[in-house]
Amino acid sequence: MATSSHRLKTHTQQQPPPQPRTQPRPQQPNCRSNTNAKRRKRRETLAPHVVSSDGPWCCATSSSVAASPPHARRAPAVIPQDQAEAVLIAEVPPSASSSPLPMDASPAASPAASAAATFSSPYPPYPSSYSKFNSALNAGLLNPMSPPPPPPLDKTRSSPTLFDMMANEQDYHPRPAVPPQLPLPGRAGAALAAASAQDRQLLLQERVAEIIGSCSPGNQLNDAESGDVRLTLSSKDGLTVSLNVHRNILVAHSRFFAAKLSDRWSKQQRSLPHIVEISDCDDVEVYVETLRLMYCKDLRRRLMREDVSKVLGILKVSASIAFDAGVLSCLEYLEAAPWAEDEEEKVASLLSQLHLDSSGAEEVLKRVSLEMATCDAEEPNGGNGGEEILVRLIQVVLEGKDEKARREMKGLVSKMLRENNTASQCGGMGGGGGANRGGDLSKESLYSACDGCLRQLRHHFALAAASDLIEAAQIARQADNLHWILDILIDRQIADDFLRTWACQAELSEMHPRVPAIHRYEVSRVTARMFVAVGKGQILVSKEARCLLLRTWLEPFYEDFGWMRRACKGLDRHLIEDGLANTILTLPLATQQEILLAWFDRFLNAGDDCPNIQRGFEVWWRRAFWRRNGEPDQQPPVLRITAAAAACENSC
Repeated sequence: MATSSHRLKTHTQQQPPPQPRTQPRPQQPNCRSNTNAKRRKRRETLAPHVVSSDGPWCCATSSSVAASPPHARRAPAVIPQDQAEAVLIAEVPPSASSSPLPMDASPAASPAASAAATFSSPYPPYPSSYSKFNSALNAGLLNPMSPPPPPPLDKTRSSPTLFDMMANEQDYHPRPAVPPQLPLPGRAGAALAAASAQDRQLLLQERVAEIIGSCSPGNQLNDAESGDVRLTLSSKDGLTVSLNVHRNILVAHSRFFAAKLSDRWSKQQRSLPHIVEISDCDDVEVYVETLRLMYCKDLRRRLMREDVSKVLGILKVSASIAFDAGVLSCLEYLEAAPWAEDEEEKVASLLSQLHLDSSGAEEVLKRVSLEMATCDAEEPNGGNGGEEILVRLIQVVLEGKDEKARREMKGLVSKMLRENNTASQCGGMGGGGGANRGGDLSKESLYSACDGCLRQLRHHFALAAASDLIEAAQIARQADNLHWILDILIDRQIADDFLRTWACQAELSEMHPRVPAIHRYEVSRVTARMFVAVGKGQILVSKEARCLLLRTWLEPFYEDFGWMRRACKGLDRHLIEDGLANTILTLPLATQQEILLAWFDRFLNAGDDCPNIQRGFEVWWRRAFWRRNGEPDQQPPVLRITAAAAACENSC
């Protein structure tokens, strides 16, 4: 049928199968002739739906024939050849078509229907996929204005033909992604740069217009009628702004303009307005803001609307043009306004660069510089005020009444001391020597506070041992203070003397059994902290000091371990047990055996109320018996090395 290069086909919608009836239909006379007549009339009046590549997906073959509703039965119609050539439809694989039986044929159909189903059509029936697509289109689920999808390949063929590959070349070989554009050379690159500069110039013009538009009514800034100076501001990157200003206002507020725009210079100018240009401005927008302040009566009120960064820029411009009122207003703003942490360094750096003689700069620097705050008064004790403040803070924390507030302030002071210690170490490595500006604690100050807590602990411990429990709560309080100071000493790696002092508290250890466990278990927390520090290598003392520590405090520690485990929130039992085991394993093997055998007997009787140092016991056992009995006797390495050295000397 097709005479052009395209393969053209038309399809008509298949008729739905008739529903089976529960009762047989009565026989009608001349049933076959009536049915054929109705079908013939329907074929002449209805036009099939086709798919076109030139228009919408579904259209009628002739505009003169009205489209039938989607539910009406369609029959194939004869289409003229000139109209059929304008219709393109894709081949549909056989798998997508309907069943081989005709739609009208069913086992329950009447003889008349069976006879009508034998009508042979010169066109193939609609495939089911096409019927579903047409139904979706009629229901409005698809966009008829979108381009049609590419025709599917014929799946019946083992491989696509050359025509299919050429038609679907984009599917086989998709277009590569467009690489990023490189800077254009020559005139094209210059044109692009010019366009970017033009955009930035327009943006600057808009910002300047907003600044001028925000002036109060009656402000004569950029007034073309009354302005006698045409001031042009140009930045380092080529942006320019021109304003109409007044010479008398510039001269009255700025010593820089008073010198440049003097009366003598004004007389030399032949025409108005006078042309003045200021080049290489760091920020043209900030320069315009500074000029606007010259036209304001209340400068401080105007600056209240700006942030610290903008005021710093205005201060820099005001200082460069000797705008004294602007400098003073900016300093007053900076002295009163709050700063963010990242803004403190900017303020101090800018003020040190400007070298302002005004007293307002000193007032601003007093917020960030201790030297400026104390430059008028001599400090006692050789300028050690920072250490005195820290000692006072520690003393206030140790004597505080509210336990919750004490815990919070302990964390804060510990953080401050840790930061100061880090800054001091960095300053010492860098050769600065004064990085902490005297704001750090010395070892003597910390041990002085520690001795005070230890005296209070012995006093209240003795009262509790004598059955005077009125102030027994002070035992736990002072033990907690010692634990906090011990953490600070360990963090600074200066806790060796504290361990020796604690190991010598034999009197305190002897009173321990006479004090109720509910008051004394906090003391054993100090001992546990030392075990952890020695086991981790944070405290390095002699063998005698370690043995004395265990001989003095190990038995009280065993007795209080059950209370510590139940009463102390957040207690890391495994950390303490590992620290104790490692501390014992640092002693001579005979001392290890004595301590671990005594622990073995206690653990079998106390259970969970005794620390579990089984790992240390196993290490001691392997050291004492397994390696010595399992390995053959070998010559000591020192003898082998000596023999090798002697052989080397003989050979030489």
